[in-house]
Amino acid sequence: MKALILAAGLGERMRPLTERTPKPLLEAGGKPLIVWHLEKLAAIGVREAVINTSWLADRFPQILGDGERWGLRLQYSYEGPAPLETGGGMLNALPLLGEAPFIAVNGDIWTDYPFARLPDEPAGQAHLVLVDNPAHHPGGDFVLAADGAVHDTPGDHRLTFAGIGVYRPSLLQRWREIIGDTPGAAAVPPRFGLAPLLRAAMAGGAVSGEHHRGHWTDVGTPQRLAQLDAKLRATAGSHEL
Repeated sequence: MKALILAAGLGERMRPLTERTPKPLLEAGGKPLIVWHLEKLAAIGVREAVINTSWLADRFPQILGDGERWGLRLQYSYEGPAPLETGGGMLNALPLLGEAPFIAVNGDIWTDYPFARLPDEPAGQAHLVLVDNPAHHPGGDFVLAADGAVHDTPGDHRLTFAGIGVYRPSLLQRWREIIGDTPGAAAVPPRFGLAPLLRAAMAGGAVSGEHHRGHWTDVGTPQRLAQLDAKLRATAGSHEL
């Protein structure tokens, strides 16, 4: 099974930290955010990972190399100077990912979610990990039904998409039909979000999910990064004791 780590964002909310370092390469707990993912992916048997890049793209191979130190083969999917958003980034990376289901993880999150729980393939088009709504996103994203299906319906029990999932490449087949006539869709390569494709699949009952109740952080601001770093260092210190 291959994995895609989404790392092409501009990191504008993290400046000045991201003026010279892409957000997934910022450190928390003594190592870059993206390295936490690489270690966990290697631990569950993933041997090939694709990292999509845009902002300061050359920094990734400089710091991560070819992935050999983690037992991985890393490939880089460069999107150009402007990121292609999540959907466009996935589509652009498909030639490197192949035709089998793949794991995709946002490069700017930290979590204790055990990647070994991810299914080898989704029952439908996608399987998503959802978490409790953080303070900065109280409305959540999707509803997780009792049978494990994920829906985009209004209600008081919406959860937040964790940026971790397993996808079939076929999820992207109808992207042009779903996205419609937008400036991003007309660009070469196309630029579009993944959410409309997921909602279309949800409408057909083709998205499953699970609720992770452990730790998860969307590292979207310097303050959140500092808080995460302090927590990880404190945890490491207590383990040493």
